[in-house]
Amino acid sequence: MNKQVIVSLLLCLPIAYSNAATPVAEKILANGLKVLVKEDHRSPVVVSQVWYKVGSSYEPGGITGISHMLEHMMFKGTDKHPAGEFSRIIAENGGDENAFTGQDYTAYFQTMEASRLPVSFELEADRMRHLHLLADELKKELQVVTEERRMRTDDNPQAKMGEHFNAMAYSNSPYKHPVIGWPADIANYQVEDLQAWYQRWYAPNNATVVVVGDVDTKAVFALAEQYFGGLKPSEIKPLKPQTEIEQLGVRKMTVKVPAKLPSLVMGYKVPTLTTAEHDWEAYALEVLAGVLDGGSSARLSKELVRGKQLAVSAGAGYSLITRLSNLFELEATPAEGKSVYELESALKAQITRLQLELVSAEELQRIKAQVLAGAVYERDSGFYQAMQLGMLETVGLGWQKADEYVSKINQVTAEQVRQVARTYLREDHLNVAYLEPQPINGQTQNNNKKEEK
Repeated sequence: MNKQVIVSLLLCLPIAYSNAATPVAEKILANGLKVLVKEDHRSPVVVSQVWYKVGSSYEPGGITGISHMLEHMMFKGTDKHPAGEFSRIIAENGGDENAFTGQDYTAYFQTMEASRLPVSFELEADRMRHLHLLADELKKELQVVTEERRMRTDDNPQAKMGEHFNAMAYSNSPYKHPVIGWPADIANYQVEDLQAWYQRWYAPNNATVVVVGDVDTKAVFALAEQYFGGLKPSEIKPLKPQTEIEQLGVRKMTVKVPAKLPSLVMGYKVPTLTTAEHDWEAYALEVLAGVLDGGSSARLSKELVRGKQLAVSAGAGYSLITRLSNLFELEATPAEGKSVYELESALKAQITRLQLELVSAEELQRIKAQVLAGAVYERDSGFYQAMQLGMLETVGLGWQKADEYVSKINQVTAEQVRQVARTYLREDHLNVAYLEPQPINGQTQNNNKKEEK
């Protein structure tokens, strides 16, 4: 049975959800390391993740992207395990491993046969405090990161626009910087910069180890004590507040890059679970995003893509789990013969409608059914379960929020959806970027432009 069928069935039923899943066990070691374990015995596999409370939003100007750069360098070896050994050992033990950096965290993970968990712990504990940062290895990895930035951002029109859009939308929030860093900063990293960043943030009292899978909780805690318990903590000084100043009027920009199609991105300043005065506001914004972009029957797809045929694609997005306030975003690509300005007007009309009219009971039921279906499917993934726990813990919300999500969404009312639309989706909090396609390889593109208002 696929997810769409489950949603269809749930639309006919009262929304209920049991939190009777295997509980999460927590232990904090003497050195401050937090260990979370969730047993899942459906398959003989374990997911092990190490989350550090540091990401691009922690970085000052001049070294943007250094958290991402350090993520790459974490595979470059220690006294015990030279460069390349980490990945080789994991592979020899039949495991997969990787890492990722975000605005608020850096995380490392392995998925292995459950009995191999000690291998993962031994390697992660070793590089948590004993990493070798060498100039020659940095030089090689700088080329890798530079190429990664070229492929993912510089040669990607949508990503390029998004980068410039964020830089405009935020005045003083560190979310204005790209996770991968600005080119000039990347080009000028020194080993000393990385060493200082590593020493400051990579410590047991700034990390959370999350284990989900076919394990025994007491045995995992014993392994954590064995491998991580002897690591020395650091003095972690809290960051100074970085609160975005109030936006006093709409901001707009045009981004001109080689591209085949024009597009549009709009973003309103909104709170998240960590910054909202009342947490229901964040959940109501989540539901609002679902009303606009919660599948083929959602408003943007139904009315702008298939109905009026103004757009070939249109979507809305919001993340309620971030350390700082962020943006409620709408993105769209106009249909042939339509302009980004027509599309902007249509998207604003959708927002105005949400501010004036209550969402129907049927729409609310659809969104809540999708949330429930998503929660059911997510429990099939040990990796996602671990990631949810790690992310909540690392941004400061606490892993306990994981079991509140479905019930909190179910409590959202139509009036609350309208209230957050009125409070936060205001013109004075709006940021808009237009992608104006430029010729690709000297070939003129049909960019569907019309006269600007």
